[in-house]
Amino acid sequence: QGHLVESGGGLVQPGGSLTLSCAASGIIFSSYNMGWYRQAPGKQRDLVARISSAGNIIYADSVKGRFTISRDNAKDTVYLQMNSLKPEDTAVYSCHAARGISFHWGQGTQVTVSS
Repeated sequence: QGHLVESGGGLVQPGGSLTLSCAASGIIFSSYNMGWYRQAPGKQRDLVARISSAGNIIYADSVKGRFTISRDNAKDTVYLQMNSLKPEDTAVYSCHAARGISFHWGQGTQVTVSS
């Protein structure tokens, strides 16, 4: 059974930076497409960034130029580096792993951007 655990969330001022980590276990990590999603209160969950097993990357328009997704297959970990954070980035950020019909979700980590 796959298990994903996010870490690195917290409170940061506008313009600040955070790096989120998602550690995977119970899956063949290198074969999975990995993504970060976020959900703000009262809003739907949206894709933030995705990195495929082949290393192809997509970003939501709202984070292009500010966020960077990366993966370290040797550590079974995917990262999201977030720079120039804005209050509208405040959300629960969740890690997702997918391979064919198999998928897994992490528990989420809270990111709050506020003065």
